[in-house]
Amino acid sequence: MKNKFYTYIKNLQDQICKALEDTDGSAKFREDLWERPEGGGGRTRVIENGNVFEKGGVNISAVHGKLPESMQKMFNVGEADFFACGLSLVIHPKNPMVPTVHANWRYFEMYDDAGNVINSWFGGGQDLTPYYLFEEDATHFHQICKTACDKHNPEFYPKYKKQCDDYFWNAHRNEARGIGGLFFDYLKANDQMSMNDWYNFVTEIGNSFLACYVPIVEKRKNLPYTEAQRTWQEIRRGRYVEFNLVHDKGTLFGLKTNGRIESILMSLPPHVQWIYDYHPEAGSEEEKLIKVLENPKEWIN
Repeated sequence: MKNKFYTYIKNLQDQICKALEDTDGSAKFREDLWERPEGGGGRTRVIENGNVFEKGGVNISAVHGKLPESMQKMFNVGEADFFACGLSLVIHPKNPMVPTVHANWRYFEMYDDAGNVINSWFGGGQDLTPYYLFEEDATHFHQICKTACDKHNPEFYPKYKKQCDDYFWNAHRNEARGIGGLFFDYLKANDQMSMNDWYNFVTEIGNSFLACYVPIVEKRKNLPYTEAQRTWQEIRRGRYVEFNLVHDKGTLFGLKTNGRIESILMSLPPHVQWIYDYHPEAGSEEEKLIKVLENPKEWIN
């Protein structure tokens, strides 16, 4: 399974990078290959200063070795060997009318002393962070997510949509990071789903990503915007940074397993502002976004 999934994310990385380069029309991804001293490594690809994308990364990694002590406590196990692989992406467009997007699909195994797999699971999801709210874009993103989920189980979309709303919640701000999508973790074999069934589900979601995002980018990338709207985008990006550094488990996992710092922090946008006690004007488009972020809503009836 680990070889099968790693082959999948290598191919998916190629597909996503090609599609984003075509959408940008100018910038190309720079590739860095890296190795982790304790075992494994990855392929980081970053795009910067394009016509459309100010900064973005589409990274894959496969790491293995002794499970660090901090992670032993998290999983409530003793010493163990592990393998983890995944694709993680964050795209920050230049135009504030185009939303930031994040996605991640991953697979994890743990082994006993004899090298037998004693635990394994999938995780991942995809979510949208707009700066200006176009409700039809939010509905499009969620509809593609729901269609992919429904092919496997009609209960998956509402369940993983709620988990996304719960996970990407900036508790210290009492607001959502964005308008959500899907989030799932610890997808293990059970009476209804084998690991192969979960593989088929997770890859279905991965394959849906470009259909979720690229049409929105194409629709919004040439819209005009003001310097004030750009400032608002940078203020909201600050909230994105806060979530990633304070709450995000993936960031913490990377830091605690001696991951590559440049790859872990590639999710951070290049231009951000923190303005003291900033509040948008009453009745403005900016306030409209905030009200939705304070009370996550259903985008599909």
